[in-house]
Amino acid sequence: MHTAGYADVAKKTRPTADDSMRIASVAKAFSGATALALVQAGKLSLDSTLGRVLPQQPKAWSAVTLRQLLSHTSGVPDFLGSPKFAELYQRDPDHPAKPAALIATIADQPLAFPAGTRYAYSNSDNILVGLMIERVTGQPYAQALSTWVLRPLGLAHTSLPSAIELPAPYIHGYDWAPPAPLEDVTGGLAPGWAWASGGVVSTPADLTTFVRAYVGGKLFGSKVRAAQQDLFIPAGESGPPGPGFNSASMALFRYQTECGTVYGHTGNTVGYTQFIAASPDGTRSATVSINLQRTDKSQDQDAAVFTGLQRAELAAVCMALDGA
Repeated sequence: MHTAGYADVAKKTRPTADDSMRIASVAKAFSGATALALVQAGKLSLDSTLGRVLPQQPKAWSAVTLRQLLSHTSGVPDFLGSPKFAELYQRDPDHPAKPAALIATIADQPLAFPAGTRYAYSNSDNILVGLMIERVTGQPYAQALSTWVLRPLGLAHTSLPSAIELPAPYIHGYDWAPPAPLEDVTGGLAPGWAWASGGVVSTPADLTTFVRAYVGGKLFGSKVRAAQQDLFIPAGESGPPGPGFNSASMALFRYQTECGTVYGHTGNTVGYTQFIAASPDGTRSATVSINLQRTDKSQDQDAAVFTGLQRAELAAVCMALDGA
């Protein structure tokens, strides 16, 4: 493990592989893994539709399939862009709305495009995946995640918490916009606001175990794994893009780099930016985390930090594939 800087700037403590942190949209790989494990078990099909599993959802969305939700080709609008969601959040930011209420903020909207015809990253997709998981398992999503993914992989330090506090020890998240002082934003967003789309808390060590098992197919059989990796959509990116040329499949992204190809996911939220990836057989991996939110949309000095992050991700991938 290579580290730089501090997990806690005030106390000058160094980060470790066992420190908790918010993993942002990397949580989508966890909801994808849970759904695909249920496909393996016969409780869901990739062709399961919203109309059949969640008939209370808008009729206009009824033909959308699990496959399309996982691959961000559903056309379901992103609730994060809804004025109704903004009002809901501003009303009581410390107490997240229920997942169904998040989707209700866009329930009056049609699909942005016919399902399956194009790629558009949407946080709504994984909220709906989480609701489908709850319906077919009869368990709260956090419990189903534990049953089908966390316990089988021994991920004792990964969870979807209801409380905003991170388990100690943890990596603090920061916001920095000079000349303003560094601000600790670790408690900036209660996990329920992102739920199955981005609310999971984990550690670098657990993420390493997860991505190797997920990409290597340890949670589901070869048929489901082949279906997941059968078709990648060129230039399909998560938020933010990872190193190399990015392509998207079902809750999985392919990063074709100068050192070789890896598969994984990225994420960003208040105070954190994340990247996980593994070799095609899952035997080698790279996990890169910073405790600032930086993306390809960042400006000026923030953009330089993101460029440096992508260089670090590429270096980590090259070292992993070379066995360094």
